[in-house]
Amino acid sequence: MNFESVIVGIASLVIIGIFHPIVIKAEYYFSARVWWFFAMAGLGFIFAALFTHGIFSYILAILGTTCLWCIVELFHQKKRVEKGWFPKNPKRGKHKQ
Repeated sequence: MNFESVIVGIASLVIIGIFHPIVIKAEYYFSARVWWFFAMAGLGFIFAALFTHGIFSYILAILGTTCLWCIVELFHQKKRVEKGWFPKNPKRGKHKQ
């Protein structure tokens, strides 16, 4: 039996489940300006996947593509906040006096 595909499937669900609230919190605390962090992490994970083998390579690739997809979701989250579907951080954007 080949359990690698089941493990990869479960890992993808867990990774996506973890990154969903990360995107919400990142937009809340830092705004969509942190998109570059997700881009760098995504490219780093994908690059690392190129030089590893087996199931670890697949999981790194899933992490990388999820980080890249988070960029899209950050900007969608920004729009959801503007529509009032999610709370806006009242402390962000205010200057200290």
